[in-house]
Amino acid sequence: MSSPYRPSSPAGQPTASTDPASHRADPAAPASPAPALQPGLDLGLLALRLAVGLTMATHGTQKLFGWFDGSGIDGTTAFFAADGYKAARAMAWVAALTETFCGLGLVLGLLTPLAGAGIIGIMVNATAVKWDGGFFSPEGVEYDLVLLAAAVCLALTGPGRIAADHLLPGLRDHRYARGLAAVALGTLSAAFVLVVLHD
Repeated sequence: MSSPYRPSSPAGQPTASTDPASHRADPAAPASPAPALQPGLDLGLLALRLAVGLTMATHGTQKLFGWFDGSGIDGTTAFFAADGYKAARAMAWVAALTETFCGLGLVLGLLTPLAGAGIIGIMVNATAVKWDGGFFSPEGVEYDLVLLAAAVCLALTGPGRIAADHLLPGLRDHRYARGLAAVALGTLSAAFVLVVLHD
């Protein structure tokens, strides 16, 4: 006689278990596949990366090589010295290299958290130095704030799936904690420069 609480089955065939443990995920089962490409999100992040990255890389090459009517390292050194920075030549090199390589990193979506941290550091510093100039360009901070906000967004969201990071096992899946660490690193590096290396 079969139980009223469990349907009978033909002889030799197993019945479905009502044990909750039987429905737990098998730890040996393969991981779920990565989410599919989301065209709107990924193309939007690509466009933002290209805009911010190319802008920063262009400014970096102005400082490094004098391209695009830039001042080169000598002119950049003079700018930092006039703006009250100690070790002005070293600061010129740091700014030029950071803008160039972190900008290119965003363009490629390569090491995006680190690239974002570098640009955040540059733009926090630039915003602080120009703060007394008001909001509107060319003396104000509106341009710097837009680039800073965009860099923070990219650090927190990651580069999207149309990026070199997506090909690297350690960076394929962007983690929110990495974005927070990038924002903190960029902000703290700018604070160090402003407190220690700026009069």
